Amino acid sequence: MNELPEWLSDSRQTAPLAAMLAPGSSYALESLAAEARVVTMRRFGRTMTLYAPLYLSNHCSSGCVYCGFASDRTTLRRRLEPDEIERELFALKKLGVTDLLLLTGERTGAAGFDYLRTSVEIASKHMQRVSVEAFPMSTAEYRELAESGCTGITIYQETYDLRRYKELHRWGPKKDYIHRLETPERALEGGMKTVGLGVLLGLSDPLDDALMLFRHVRHLHRTYWRAGISVSFPRMRPQTGGYAPPFCVSDHVLARMIFAFRIALPDTDLVLSTRESPAFRDGMAGLGITRMSIASRTTVGGYDEENAAGEKGQFDISDDRSAAEFCSALRAKNIEPVFKNWEPAYNGPSSGYSGNKPRQEQPCR
Repeated sequence: MNELPEWLSDSRQTAPLAAMLAPGSSYALESLAAEARVVTMRRFGRTMTLYAPLYLSNHCSSGCVYCGFASDRTTLRRRLEPDEIERELFALKKLGVTDLLLLTGERTGAAGFDYLRTSVEIASKHMQRVSVEAFPMSTAEYRELAESGCTGITIYQETYDLRRYKELHRWGPKKDYIHRLETPERALEGGMKTVGLGVLLGLSDPLDDALMLFRHVRHLHRTYWRAGISVSFPRMRPQTGGYAPPFCVSDHVLARMIFAFRIALPDTDLVLSTRESPAFRDGMAGLGITRMSIASRTTVGGYDEENAAGEKGQFDISDDRSAAEFCSALRAKNIEPVFKNWEPAYNGPSSGYSGNKPRQEQPCR
């Protein structure tokens, strides 16, 4: 395995964030919330960008102990075929969704790159914005996806703790820590415009993971300054296999983390999914979070009644409100739900420009 990059252990840039997150911090939660609210309103206004995830396949070649789609689970395996994808897209459009995240397991023969590229081509004909959360790919493959209409990727390192990472990923391509860590850079070099990062909270010490996640974001901001970076805060949820996370991440800890990231990264989209309860999601709206999923399904398909097979999803969601119910809750807080903030004309690599090439690093002054 290659050596870990220097930026991952550079504690100088995370000192302010560490002070806000530390147990017994002198920063009161209420004061952090107030500051996060001011920053959010100043930079993003009273809006919440909405998207929906669509699981294309639950085929997987890796053995992650915490995942309901791990290759040793007895889950019924299947993938959506082109006609099924079309029906799912029409069902999502009826909900008002135009921003779509396509998901798969790790690369397999049944759901590999060619299948994902075809799925992106289908989705990009119907949706304003299409991104993917799938297996790590090469720069050339990301370039092909961008040319097919994909605008960005989401890729969680899951945990930045190398020892824990080795324990949690028992076999399969995902076991390669460095290859996964370098995925966002390959994607941006291949022409992707956005990258979403995150850790699966509960797998390792949440404070350590948060600080290394922040360093990863800052590294990408410095070297790929044209790119849009977002940060997600997924907590472990019950899943097939019954894995119990060793670290408890309370609402208080998660709220503090969100407020601190908003203050430290004022222009970065912060994302909260339907893993979280309705009460928590409503509470975070306007206090740091600027992007949320709605009406989520973690099964393969599930939005179209004909495709709903009743199989187990990757994990249990917590906020099962309909799109209309969730939008009503946002408007009750005087926050406007935004279903479209991306024009298809911006999909694919920029004309005459290949990738988000790194700018020349300047020495610290």
